[in-house]
Amino acid sequence: MAASEPHPDMQAILSARKTQGVPRFSTLSVDGARHLLAELWASPDEPEPVAAVRDFTIEGPTDGIPIRIYTPAGSTPFPILVYFHGGGWVMGSIDIDDSICRALTNTVECAVVSVGYRHPPEHPFPAPVEDCYAATKWIAENPWVAYGDPDRIAIYGESAGGNLAAAVAQVARNRDGPILAHQVLVTPIVDHAFDTPSYDFDPEQVVVTKTDMEWVWDHYLENTLDGNNSYASPLRARSLHNLPSATVVTCGFDVLRDQGIAYAERLEGADIRVTHRHYDDLIHGFIGMLDDPELPQARDAIAEIGRDLQDSFSE
Repeated sequence: MAASEPHPDMQAILSARKTQGVPRFSTLSVDGARHLLAELWASPDEPEPVAAVRDFTIEGPTDGIPIRIYTPAGSTPFPILVYFHGGGWVMGSIDIDDSICRALTNTVECAVVSVGYRHPPEHPFPAPVEDCYAATKWIAENPWVAYGDPDRIAIYGESAGGNLAAAVAQVARNRDGPILAHQVLVTPIVDHAFDTPSYDFDPEQVVVTKTDMEWVWDHYLENTLDGNNSYASPLRARSLHNLPSATVVTCGFDVLRDQGIAYAERLEGADIRVTHRHYDDLIHGFIGMLDDPELPQARDAIAEIGRDLQDSFSE
C-alpha cells in the first residue's frame, strides 16, 4: 500500500517545509492554523482561465452560504460538480481551493459549484454537513444558475471535504434526494478513529500527522459521541447500499490511507461501483499542488478523476 519511501518530488516538499520551519497545524491556535493554510495554498497571481466565475450567496440552514460557480466554454447545459474544500473542517475556503476548481472545470467540462460551508469550532458538527447538503439541494433545484443539467450532478471533496462529500451522499439517500451521479472522495476522512497502521507513519514522511488529525476532530465535534454518527464518520454507517458510484483516491504516505481503503471496500461490498485510485508514493494534499510547487502528478490525477466523472455523466 505504500512504496519504500515517498516520491522524490514529495520528499522535496517535505524537506522544504522542515527547512523553512513550517509548523504543524496542531501546534497553533485556530486563527494561526487558518492563516498558515492560507499562506501555504495562496492562489497564483494569474490563475488558470475559465469561461466565467461568479459568486453568490444562497439561503442556508441558518445564514447565507457563499458559493462560487465556475463554468467552462462550450454548449449548455453543463454537468454540475458540487465541490467541498478541505482543511480539516476548521480551515480552508473557496479562495484557497480556487486552482483545483478551475482545473476541474476545464478538465471535466462541467460547471463547478464550490461551497463555503461554516467552520468549527464556531460551527461544529453537523453544521458543515447541513450547509453542504443544503447547497447541493439548492443547485439541484436551481441548475439554471450554473447553466447546468439537474440530471447530471456529482459531488467532490478532499480530506475533510471528502468526509463532507461522503456524508452528503448518505444524507441525500436518506432524505430522498437529490439524485447524485457520482461521488469523488480524495484522501477522505471517514472515521473518528486513530488506530489503523497508516497512523503509525514517521511524521517526517507525511504532511498531516496523527496529532494533527486529533486536533481537527477535537474542534469539529462537540463531544466524542458525535464521532459515532455516520454523518461524521461515514465508515460507521450501517448500510452503504443505494449510494452513488464513487471514485476514491488514497495515497501511500497518508495517515488517512487505511480508512479510505476501508471505505472503498465497504462501498464495493454494498454493490456500489467504485474506482479506487491509489498512489503508493504520494502524500496527502498532492492534488492541490498545481501551481507552486507545480506537480505533474496533480494534473495526471485530475485527468483520471475527470474521466471517471465524464463516464458517470454520460450514463
